[in-house]
Order: sequence, then structure tokens, then C-alpha cells
Amino acid sequence: MLELDTPHGPARAHLHLADEPRAALVLGHGAGGGVTAPDLVAATAAAQASGVSVALIEQPYRVAGRRSAAPAGQLDAAWIAVVEQLFAPAGGAARGPSAAGSPAARSAAGPLHPLPLIAGGRSSGARVACRTAAATNAIGVLCLAFPLQPPQRASAAAPPPDRLHELDAVTVPTLVVQGIRDRFGMPPAAPNRTVVEVAGDHALRTNVASIGATVRRWLDALP
Repeated sequence: MLELDTPHGPARAHLHLADEPRAALVLGHGAGGGVTAPDLVAATAAAQASGVSVALIEQPYRVAGRRSAAPAGQLDAAWIAVVEQLFAPAGGAARGPSAAGSPAARSAAGPLHPLPLIAGGRSSGARVACRTAAATNAIGVLCLAFPLQPPQRASAAAPPPDRLHELDAVTVPTLVVQGIRDRFGMPPAAPNRTVVEVAGDHALRTNVASIGATVRRWLDALP
């Protein structure tokens, strides 16, 4: 486990390194959960079986012991800082738009350098991966239980916001693994986006073998 500095406090990276890896999958947790969620565990095992190293990231608010998620801007900034440090070349500039003058730019090589990045996460973590895919130079995005639209409250005067634009903004190959009973809805497939429905709800706690197999097939097919 590594503790990494970010603009919003320390984050943690739990590393699961493959032998002779061909890429690295960096996964974020859901808003109220952690990195031991069953779908994240299944994705980690699938990635290692596919020759992909994995880093499971705890956002600073979780490291600080808070359960309420930080604002989106803070989540994204912390994520980019973590990626910069994990993939930083030795003695060179860290990847990403905030690399100039960063501590990572002057450090030894990050543990995932020089592997290509596959970004991902579950729920809120999937949204972060989508929003920062371009900034982190991700070659693919893995979304577990993407929260397309919050459930409608009976007292609400207007429908809840739709997050499809976050998925649509991703230009690299994307896999969405979604429970067929997910109360946050089912994202549509798109030319660069594969959507696979599995048994279960938003938690994706059941049928983890199917989740792992789906992730493994997608990773094996990535160029």
C-alpha cells in the first residue's frame, strides 16, 4: 500500500502487481464504500489473470475517515494527482496537466511506469474515471455500476440529472458492467462503449464470477 499526496489530502493506493504486466488498471471506489467491494475484487482478479497490474485507490475523504463523498472537482483533482505519481517516469515530468513542479516530477519512477493506463471504478469511481480519462491519457475505461440517473424522489419537482454525458465524453474503449435491477438505470451501448447486463442490483454483490469473466474478456481484447 502506498500513501500519495493530493491537493485534498493523502490518498492510498493498494497495489496488486501482475508478473510482466502489459498495462495497469486503476480503480476507484463508490461514494460510500471502499476498495473491498465484491465487484472491485472480481475485477482485480480478472485483471491480474489477464496480465494487468491493478491499483485500488482510496480517495482522501475515505482515508480521513469520512463517509460523505467529496465534491466532484476534488475527487477528480485527487485522482489525477494519484495517477501522475503512480505513472511518473524517473527524473522526468509526471503525466497529466498538473505535472509541472509536482513532487512526482522529481521522484523515482512510479510503480506503474511505463505501463498504459486503463482507468475505472464502481459507481462514483466510474464517474471520476470517465471525467478524467482524457486528462490521464487512459487507453480504456471500466465502469462498474455506472450511476446513470439517481432514483426519482416522490417529492421531487423535476427529474434527477442524467449523467450520460460523462460516458459520452469518453473517446476510448469503455466497458460498463451493470446490474439488471440497478435502480440508477441502464446506460445505452455506443460505438466505443460495450454495456453488459449481469444479475444483481447497483451493489453488484452477486454473480461476481460473471463480472470477473466479463472484465477478463474485455481486457484481453484491448489492443
